[in-house]
Amino acid sequence: MTLLTIDWSLIIEKLVLIAVVVLGSLVVALYSTYAERKVAAFMQDRLGPNRAGPFGLLQPLADGAKFFFKEDVIPVLANKWLFILGPTIAMSAALMTSAVVPWGNHIEIGGRIISLQIADINIGVLYVFGVVGMGVYGIMIGGWASNNKFSLLAALRGASQVISYELPMGICMITLIMLSGSLSLKDKVEQQMSSGHLWNIVYQPLGFVIFLICAFAECNRTPFDLAEAENELNMGYHQEYSSMKLGFYLFAEYINMLISSAVIVTLFFGGYDIPFLDESKLNPNTAAILGIIALMAKVVFFIFLFMWVRWTIPRFRYDQLMNLGWKKLLPLALINMLVTAAVILWLHK
Repeated sequence: MTLLTIDWSLIIEKLVLIAVVVLGSLVVALYSTYAERKVAAFMQDRLGPNRAGPFGLLQPLADGAKFFFKEDVIPVLANKWLFILGPTIAMSAALMTSAVVPWGNHIEIGGRIISLQIADINIGVLYVFGVVGMGVYGIMIGGWASNNKFSLLAALRGASQVISYELPMGICMITLIMLSGSLSLKDKVEQQMSSGHLWNIVYQPLGFVIFLICAFAECNRTPFDLAEAENELNMGYHQEYSSMKLGFYLFAEYINMLISSAVIVTLFFGGYDIPFLDESKLNPNTAAILGIIALMAKVVFFIFLFMWVRWTIPRFRYDQLMNLGWKKLLPLALINMLVTAAVILWLHK
C-alpha cells in the first residue's frame, strides 16, 4: 500500500493565508460600516460618528460589542434550527467566495514560493457563481424560518432578484471566458498583465457596466435593496433577528461588497497589476507587496462607489427591478456576447 506524503508546510501556509484573508475581510467589513456612515454624513452635511475614540474610529468596535452583548431572541413560532442556519449560511458563503480571489502574485520566504491565493482552481469562475448562488439560501431560509409574513415576502423578493440578475452576470462572465480561454481567475489577471494586452475594461466596457449593475443587485445594495426595504417591509428578511445573528446578516452584506469589488477588479481592472510598471524587474516580494496595495486601492474605490450610489440613487420599484433585469440587461448581455464571439472569429480567420 502506498502511503500519501503530506506536505505540512503547504497546509500551514494555506491555513495562515485563510486566517489572514478571513480576519482581513472581517476588519474591512467592520470599518466599511464606519466608512458608510461617514460617506452618508458627508453627503447629507452631517458629522457622522465622532464620539467613540478620535474621529469616531472606535465606533465599529462599539457597535460590534453591542451585537455581542444584546439579548439573543428567537421567536416562539420560528423554526429554531433553520432560524440559526440562515445567518450562518449567509456569513459562510460570503467568506468562502474569497478562496479563489488572487490577492497578489507570490512571495518568496527562505527559497520557498508562497502563492497569495488560497486555491487556484481551474474552475474559479464556476466556484464564485456556485457560492454566490448558495448565499441566497441564507436569505430564503432566514425569511421563511422567522414565521413572519413580511420576512417571507422580503426573502421571496431577494431570491427572485438574485436569480434574475445572475443570468446577465453569467453571460458577461462567459464573454470574458471567450477572451481568455480559461476559468481561472489567476489566469485572467496574468493575461491582462501580459505584454500586448490591456485590461479587460478596454475590451468589454458594456460587459463591465452590466456586471457592475448585477453586482449591486447580488449584494442587495441600493437601488436594489428590495429584500430589506425598511419603509415597505418593516426591516425585510432579518426583521425577527437580533444580537449576533443580525450582525452576521449585516456583516455578510459588507463582506459580499468587498469580495464583489475584488472580483470586479480581478476580471476587468487587472487585479494586482500596477499600470505602467513592469513588475518582472522588481524583487518578487516588493512586487507582491506593491501588487496587494494596488489591488486594495482599486477595491476601496469600488467600495466607495457602492456607498456613493446608495446615498445618491433612490430604490427601484419591484416591477422596475424585474423590467431592468429581464428586458434591458439580459438582451444587452446576449448582444454583447454575440458581438464579441463574432469579433473573435473574425480576428482568428
